[in-house]
Amino acid sequence: MTLRKLFVAGAAIMALGVAAAAAVPTASWAQSAAQKALIDTAKSEGVVGEQADGYLGFHTPSSDTALQAAVTTTNAARRSVYAASASQAGTTADVAGARMFETQLLPRISSGQWYRNASGQWVRR
Repeated sequence: MTLRKLFVAGAAIMALGVAAAAAVPTASWAQSAAQKALIDTAKSEGVVGEQADGYLGFHTPSSDTALQAAVTTTNAARRSVYAASASQAGTTADVAGARMFETQLLPRISSGQWYRNASGQWVRR
C-alpha cells in the first residue's frame, strides 16, 4: 500500500470515528434512564456485555422482559446511529459499529465486565 493510500485510509477511519463519536448522544436519548440503569446493572452482573459489532448482547440468557426491551431499544438506536455515520463516511453500518466498539465502547468497559471479541468469544475484562 502506498503512503498516500495509507494516509487516505487513516483519514477515513478517523472521520468515521469522529462521526460516530458525535452521534453517540443520539443512542443514549433513545433509551430511558430506567433502561440505562437496567443495562448497567446487567453489565455489572455479567448478564449483558458489549460486542465487537458495536451492539449489546446477552452473555447469559435472561428472562427479564424489561431488560430484553432495554437491550433491543439500545441496539435499535445504535443501528440507526451506525447507519447515519456509515453514510457520511462512505462505508457500511457494520464497519461503523465495529469502529465504535474499538474506539468508544471497549475503552469504557469496566473491570469485571464481559464483552464479546471479534472472534465471537466472551472475554472478562
